[in-house]
Amino acid sequence: MGFLGTTMDAGKDNRWERWRPTVALCQHEDFLVNRLELIHDNHAAALAERVTRDIAQVSPETKVERRILNLTDPWDFQEVYGAMRDFADAYSFDTEKEDYLVNITTGTHVAQICWFLLVEAHYVPAKILQLTPPKRWREGGAGTYGVIDLDLARYDKIATRFAAEKAQATSFLKSGIATRNEAFNRMIERIEQVAALSKAPLLLMGPTGAGKSQLASRIYELKKMRHRLKGPFVEVNCATLRGDGAMSALFGHAKGAFTGALAERPGLLRKADGGMLFLDEIGELGLDEQAVILRAIEEKRFLPLGSDKETMSDFQLIAGTNRDLSVDVAKGKFREDLLARLDLWTFELPALKDRREDIEPNLDFELVRFAEREGVRATFNREARERYLAFARSDRASWRANFRDLGASVTRMATLAPARRITEEIVVEEIARLEKSWSRGGAEGPDTLLRDFFSEEALAEIDLFDRVQLAAVAQVCRAHSSLSAAGRALFSASRAQRSSVNDADRLRKYLARFELDWKVISAR
Repeated sequence: MGFLGTTMDAGKDNRWERWRPTVALCQHEDFLVNRLELIHDNHAAALAERVTRDIAQVSPETKVERRILNLTDPWDFQEVYGAMRDFADAYSFDTEKEDYLVNITTGTHVAQICWFLLVEAHYVPAKILQLTPPKRWREGGAGTYGVIDLDLARYDKIATRFAAEKAQATSFLKSGIATRNEAFNRMIERIEQVAALSKAPLLLMGPTGAGKSQLASRIYELKKMRHRLKGPFVEVNCATLRGDGAMSALFGHAKGAFTGALAERPGLLRKADGGMLFLDEIGELGLDEQAVILRAIEEKRFLPLGSDKETMSDFQLIAGTNRDLSVDVAKGKFREDLLARLDLWTFELPALKDRREDIEPNLDFELVRFAEREGVRATFNREARERYLAFARSDRASWRANFRDLGASVTRMATLAPARRITEEIVVEEIARLEKSWSRGGAEGPDTLLRDFFSEEALAEIDLFDRVQLAAVAQVCRAHSSLSAAGRALFSASRAQRSSVNDADRLRKYLARFELDWKVISAR
């Protein structure tokens, strides 16, 4: 199928002495065209009739079906694509019985581009046919032809290159860290796909220090390298924004909007125009700010504080949170419509203690960061490295602040190490420091923690034995990113002895005894 070439197919007076692509298409002895769908408008009906007769002479086996497609402006991309898409939608393709090709030799450049788009998107299940005239094309003849299959997966070298580029992109998102956790690696691969194809908001969930900010920055850099964004990366921690200051910082303000507003302020959303806005801890925003954010996402416009003139900003949003926003929706603290808009692409980053196989490559990464930051390289001796990793992977290490804890730990050891060689003595000292720090975080009595979930009257009805145990369980739940992970940590000995078959269910039933569930605990 292809367009009639109103100039090249005409041939003028001595048409058999000139190369005419649509006729030449049917002159190849090794290429039989059973049916030709010849597309033209009403003005070219006479030429189409003549070309049909000429094809009947050179290839009686070819049946020509003439298709009328009238275009007001054949150089208007929108009109041409719409008309060709309608043609494709109405066509009864039968790929079981027929092979289809589209001839891009004739038609305007706009039509040729549209053929490529329709074939690549599989609206037209065909291959591309390109005709080339003979060296002396004015003397007529068939010339040559070439068939192009746009299914790039069929081309080994291209497929290999795409696979390499994909691997390079996922490695970039991981900051070059050779992570080993399968679930985390699958999540990064999916993020790479979404970053390449979608402009919709992303929601990154996970505990504090899990790497949401760094991942958001890498997503931005990847999209910018692929020319998907050209504006800046703007990051804001919503927990630092309060009251009118939040509205002003995010959306800007007009001069005189409030006391002290001596000049107009553009705001962070305006600054992110053409780029990416990362709103970390978005659950900390007030309901008013959430409403404006929602409109800014959907309509690319918002009203600065104290202004009667709307501002435009086209940005991609990445939101971060360390808690389950659906719980906040149930409490009336977060807008359900905003969560629905953010929830299209949601990715949950696991805690460091749920990725113990990734501690070693991240340890090496932190050593490299220390060297880049301080200008000196620190290393472990073998015994020190083995001892530190054994502790870091054990249940003794809670990694409460996740990668922030790990980064701070490496910095301390590298700074204190004699001649920048981290010894076993330095490691022993650091392990004691970490354990003391984590124990301080949990030194409060059980009632202090449980008051987040129970009234004083309800607490008084629970035995001290149960309160101590329940508080310890709640701390473990808060330190893990899922019910299953918390269950594995709590019942690791039972699982090793094969006396526990479903840790998550066991934990769920335990919490239910006190009318609690993991989502409520982990969200606090």
